[in-house]
Amino acid sequence: MTKVLTVYYSRKGENYFGGSIRSIEKGNTERVAEFIQKAVGGDLFELETVREYAKDYHECTNEAAQEKKSNARPALKKLPECIDEYDVIFLGFPNWWGTAPMPVFTFLDAFDFSGKKIAPFCTNEGSGMGSSESDIRKECPGANVLSGLSIRGSDAGKSETKAAAWAKQVLK
Repeated sequence: MTKVLTVYYSRKGENYFGGSIRSIEKGNTERVAEFIQKAVGGDLFELETVREYAKDYHECTNEAAQEKKSNARPALKKLPECIDEYDVIFLGFPNWWGTAPMPVFTFLDAFDFSGKKIAPFCTNEGSGMGSSESDIRKECPGANVLSGLSIRGSDAGKSETKAAAWAKQVLK
């Protein structure tokens, strides 16, 4: 039986929605992660940074740009104890500056993903997966990194059917 872990990084609070900034109580990527976990089961794990990003959306994007530029690995509050038992890892994140946020790379650096199937998914407002798939492949040699699922953040709340169908296809 295939053992599944859905790991995600998501931003609550101020987010960009098709031309405007608005505050949300649950992050877009978190919504999609919950839809995936509901569809295929397994465990759900949220990545949280020790130091919170700025609440202001524009300040946060500036921080994220600096982290990307310096290839930072922000400290996380916790990590899964072990990923050895999992066959498939669904990995979710918002697209920040064309790739996954640096906290996702902190997670990827913490484990050996050899022999694992990684199915990335991201939320964005039109930038798609960016370079995240190839960046994850570089970070996880020996893993089978699949083509990812891109969900427009402003559509995240109504993406359950799309996310569930994709997740089920990954497990075939």
